[in-house]
Amino acid sequence: MNRTILTIILSCAGTVCIFGQEQDRGQAAEAGPLHTQSIDEVLQSISANNPELQALIKDTEAAQLQLKTENMLEDPTVEYSSFYSRNVTGQSGSEMVVSQGFDFPTIYAARHKQNILSSEALDNSLNAERRRILLEAKTLCLDIIMYRQLGELLGMQAEIAGDMLGMYEKRYAIGDATALEINKIKMELMNVATSVADNNAALAATNNSLSAMNGNAGLTFDADFYPLVEKVSDTQAAVDEYLSGNASVMAAEKAAESARKQVSVNKQNWIPKLEIGYRRNTAIREAEHGFLVGGSIPLFSNHRKVKMAKAQSASAVSQLTLAKAQAQAEAKSFISDIQETKAALDAYDEPLMRETLDLLKQAVEGGQISVIEYFVEASNIYTSLSNCITLQNRYQKLLAQLYINRL
Repeated sequence: MNRTILTIILSCAGTVCIFGQEQDRGQAAEAGPLHTQSIDEVLQSISANNPELQALIKDTEAAQLQLKTENMLEDPTVEYSSFYSRNVTGQSGSEMVVSQGFDFPTIYAARHKQNILSSEALDNSLNAERRRILLEAKTLCLDIIMYRQLGELLGMQAEIAGDMLGMYEKRYAIGDATALEINKIKMELMNVATSVADNNAALAATNNSLSAMNGNAGLTFDADFYPLVEKVSDTQAAVDEYLSGNASVMAAEKAAESARKQVSVNKQNWIPKLEIGYRRNTAIREAEHGFLVGGSIPLFSNHRKVKMAKAQSASAVSQLTLAKAQAQAEAKSFISDIQETKAALDAYDEPLMRETLDLLKQAVEGGQISVIEYFVEASNIYTSLSNCITLQNRYQKLLAQLYINRL
């Protein structure tokens, strides 16, 4: 039984990176996917293939086209009337009117400027959603790296336990070890097997989520180390960058400008709408031609529209103030978390911990400590190494959030 457990652990934990790669390669064979260790290449692929993002792009295009249709000329109208008389057989006369209504030219110009601002607000909102999706994808990539590093650690843990099991079984055969020591090693292997299964399941789920974000077009991300990242040396510069490039804030700014422009547009709605056209009247023996000039006076349709536009403008300004405050709070929170996480990471000495594991193993092999003493000490070191890997993952995610405007 113990050999079976060890075989399972070494085949899974010792090659946990390969586990994720082979699963992705199976998908790659079907769809000819991207195979890369670069997060940037993954994000480029998802930017082109993500179904949610493609739907948002089309929704934005539709909304921008709707803005343009709202500032077009009215459709021309054509009317035709027939007249009949008792003294005339058939039609005694007819009338045809062709007319075109339109607003005063300054209103079209004002609407055009407002539509540009509204269109820019839509573009910025789309950009904010695009960055949100890409940040989610980047987070999945960072988690994949973490699970592979944890898998490597579990593989090392299983390999050492397996070596000890073989050594103590030989000692037990000659009466130099106890059954308690053998059982302790076997229980360690069983615990590692459980951790391996959990880690592999998490890795597989994350790979599947990343593939789904890529529209199931096939994607192999097989990196097992984090890319180099920029340290936050100037906190104020980092906050300024986060605020100046924040797409949500930019969208709120354009929305506020558009709302202010709407007040100007509504103020001009008192100007009568114009209508010109052509009229043709026909009688039995003659026809008359003429032109039609008219207008529509907005006595009721413009009622309280200016007041409504001012209220909407005030609301948009408040939304902008809120967006800026939230963005600034987010940036400061990210920087604070980054500094605390970096300080915690600096407290870990990974080479020292791995060296200590080797020394403990040598002490067991030399009979200086018992296997039970080894696992007590080694368990603390494995926990610290695992915490170090998790902290590094958190640090990378916080930096990704702080520099989201670069996506």
